[in-house]
Amino acid sequence: MSLQLRIATLLTLGLIALPLFAQEMTLELDPASTKIEFTLDATLHTVHGTFSLKRGTIHFNPQTGFASGLVVVDATSANSGNDSRDRKMHKEILESSRYPEITFTPTKLPGTAELQGNSEVQVEGVFRLHGTDHPITLSLSVQSTGNALGAKTHIAIPYVTWGLKNPSTFLLHVSDKVEIDISATGRLQRQATQPVETH
Repeated sequence: MSLQLRIATLLTLGLIALPLFAQEMTLELDPASTKIEFTLDATLHTVHGTFSLKRGTIHFNPQTGFASGLVVVDATSANSGNDSRDRKMHKEILESSRYPEITFTPTKLPGTAELQGNSEVQVEGVFRLHGTDHPITLSLSVQSTGNALGAKTHIAIPYVTWGLKNPSTFLLHVSDKVEIDISATGRLQRQATQPVETH
């Protein structure tokens, strides 16, 4: 067999074998360029505020749907711009001195994730708030270029149903859901390929 034929054979075998391998990716979120904003409707006005991201690492395999990692939000950073309202929020609702972190643990990516361009991706996982876990599915609008990745999502959190106190009073009615808008950026790293089990 000639050298050229051997090379061609190896390349062909390699291409055939590609579907049997899946490459795990790691996304490291950048806290400095990630925005987490919340909106809470009330009878007299709408409350707007922010949280800060402490850290976030997500491992995923775009072919198999495997996902893991941890995203950590600083609950003590919640800020609506009103000192008295924020003191009540931290002391009576979030109880942030007792529960200083809000976390999301990804567990699965249904479907496939695009690594370049724009795409819509769903991520299943566990949202931990006020010390209690809640299953949730996030719908992400993803923009990926090279190793840079940006993602946006909107979440409606039924915080009263989830066990937190409703701050409503006799004169002021506050929604029992808080709207969360997240705009995150990070960098992708490709890990060593692992064979996919076939049965």
